[in-house]
Amino acid sequence: MSRNFAKKQSKRSSNKQEFQDQSIDQRFHKIPDKIDRSPITALKPKQQQYINAIKNFDVTFATGPAGTGKTYLCAALAAQELDAKRIDKIIITRPAVEAGESLGFLPGELEEKFDPYLTPFREILDLRLGKTFVDYLIKNKRIEAAPLAFMRGRTFTNAWVILDEAQNTTPMQMKMFLTRIGKGCKMIINGDVDQKDIPGKSGLADAIGRFNHIPAIKHVKFDREDSVRHDLVQDILLGYETEPV
Repeated sequence: MSRNFAKKQSKRSSNKQEFQDQSIDQRFHKIPDKIDRSPITALKPKQQQYINAIKNFDVTFATGPAGTGKTYLCAALAAQELDAKRIDKIIITRPAVEAGESLGFLPGELEEKFDPYLTPFREILDLRLGKTFVDYLIKNKRIEAAPLAFMRGRTFTNAWVILDEAQNTTPMQMKMFLTRIGKGCKMIINGDVDQKDIPGKSGLADAIGRFNHIPAIKHVKFDREDSVRHDLVQDILLGYETEPV
């Protein structure tokens, strides 16, 4: 009798432990990522121009102030193309210059140094694809992020390539980047020509002036009125366009 009782107790204990393990597993490992699969829609007419340009042109330049949706829309559209297996890879790059600082002065290895630069894109990709899937895609080089200097010598094929903060490129850097384009590649180049952090001529402004007559290249220029962030953003931008009282 005591032996049977001991077996029952052991079985209950085992079942209880298994239940606890399953609960922990469900809580920490099996919770699905929240994924936004809603249609990518424009909030303002200029955003629709931008979406149309990305879809219909091989190279799209987008310039204008913060908060106009340049980053969100191109990253969300790229995620959609990758998820649908219409492209093989997303490549995100930017010059390693920001507000007078460079990667060489930041702590950590190259990937750790560059990670803060890509945070806005990572947040959008996580939202549209799910963090777990994005981790997998990064590990398998289907999503790639690196400083602009690391693009030299490459050819981009069947990929969407996004160059962010392009106002901080030199004309030679922009030439190097644009000549990487290969078959099945789309390039989206974003920046704000009024926020340049480098001396000399901006490669972004230079390229727009050189190529605005080429049919396969489109330039979408956002203005302060196209901001879709908090209403105060437009007032803040206006304040910086005028002399202080």
